[in-house]
Amino acid sequence: MPPIDLSLTALYSQASGLVQAVLLTLLGCSVLCWSIILEKALLLVGLSRQTRALELAAGNGDLRSLPVVGLGGALAIDEVRDHPPGETHVERHARLERAVTGAMAGKLLKAERRLPYLATIGSSAPFIGLFGTVWGIMHSFASIAQANDTSLAVVAPGIAEALSTTAIGLAAAIPASIAYNKLASDFQGLSRRLALAAPRLVRLLDAKAVP
Repeated sequence: MPPIDLSLTALYSQASGLVQAVLLTLLGCSVLCWSIILEKALLLVGLSRQTRALELAAGNGDLRSLPVVGLGGALAIDEVRDHPPGETHVERHARLERAVTGAMAGKLLKAERRLPYLATIGSSAPFIGLFGTVWGIMHSFASIAQANDTSLAVVAPGIAEALSTTAIGLAAAIPASIAYNKLASDFQGLSRRLALAAPRLVRLLDAKAVP
């Protein structure tokens, strides 16, 4: 018996139309998954550096080391400079706190955009692959009945093609699930660090504000 070709191109060319659609869907999910993973990993590197610089600025009491690009430093400094006339100290402190926390929260929300796609791919890709497997097995059984031959040489190729969609679905879901858990945990860690640094930064900006 000649060897069975289990390459993606061979599986795709031999599959039925619906299974081909499933394979293309899973391929698109995998491409989307890895593009999001690379994008968020690079974002996390930049945000981690900015957070570290912000923590140092808040700890050292030096506004010159504040990361004005990224975590709302420019907005916060503008809030210090452009204070309304007759503003009380309590009002100024509340305004600065809103500016700092709002800028940080907005930056994190923007950075976390598209992250839920990883969770969706991780949970749905195995079921999409399983659907392709079930349909492929049904198609294989129909072909076996038409050939009126139940030998292993006839049954095995169709079953292997059908099971390939489950394997590809898992290949797309596993990295998506791992990456989502890791990236979500890292973003939560950054959020906690910023929540701890924000009050110190507000006190620093409040002290530098013109009364």
